[in-house]
Amino acid sequence: MKTTGRRFLATLLVATAAWGAAVIIRTAPPAPVSMAVVGVAPSPRHIWIPGYYKGVNGRYVWVHGRWRIPPHPGQVWVAPMWRSGPNGYTFVTGHWR
Repeated sequence: MKTTGRRFLATLLVATAAWGAAVIIRTAPPAPVSMAVVGVAPSPRHIWIPGYYKGVNGRYVWVHGRWRIPPHPGQVWVAPMWRSGPNGYTFVTGHWR
């Protein structure tokens, strides 16, 4: 089990390195900021991307939610997340699927 976990972490770090340095923070991310009023979409094609915490200089910084148009019809947003690992929490970027 430890070997599988190490392989996963190594793969994650290598994949993250392709886009830039991995963001690892030792403490767990805080609870999300209070729910925002989403309002009406600017167009029928827009979808709401919820807010999330990103890591900046070893700290968590809240990124507000926003409306976006998917790059291709039918795509959905996969929210960013923080994965717990042996050295802390690693940020996994959100993406369209």
